[in-house]
Amino acid sequence: MSLPPANPTSANDGLSIDLRIADPRWEVLGDIDAFAANVLSLASARMETGGEIAILLTDDAEMHALNRQWRGIDKPTDVLSFPSDQPEIPGQPQYLGDVAVGYETAMRDAEIMHRPFEGHISHLLVHGFLHLLGYDHIEAADAIVMEPLEAEILAGLGWPDPYATGPYAGGQEEG
Repeated sequence: MSLPPANPTSANDGLSIDLRIADPRWEVLGDIDAFAANVLSLASARMETGGEIAILLTDDAEMHALNRQWRGIDKPTDVLSFPSDQPEIPGQPQYLGDVAVGYETAMRDAEIMHRPFEGHISHLLVHGFLHLLGYDHIEAADAIVMEPLEAEILAGLGWPDPYATGPYAGGQEEG
């Protein structure tokens, strides 16, 4: 996978973000560094953890390849998380892992759900970050823990609960 040069961003004293933008359409978010730092800083503070993470903002073709390679699923997806298995080194920031987000699927999903793109991407970044910390949602008991954390962090950013029914940020009802 060939990536553009890294763009390290410090979200706060405890979290360092290596942001890579592989698709120029992500510029629709404006200052992408500040956007990602704002979202992940709040998530990091809420979870009382720091460390280093890598974020890849890419397209569906690359997400398809990553999904096929690492999950055996032959289609693109909106977000993938790859938690680090590196041991903790005393005195060094912990490497938490990688999060990849695919532009076309994320944009399409935001439109289908009548969500602002910024709100949906905030949700995907928080969702991916929580996966790096070991949270999951496949089993109902795990989702009962993970989903309220996502909703709480997103509320801190001014976004409604993505799991609630009804209008989302003035949009239409979800189905």
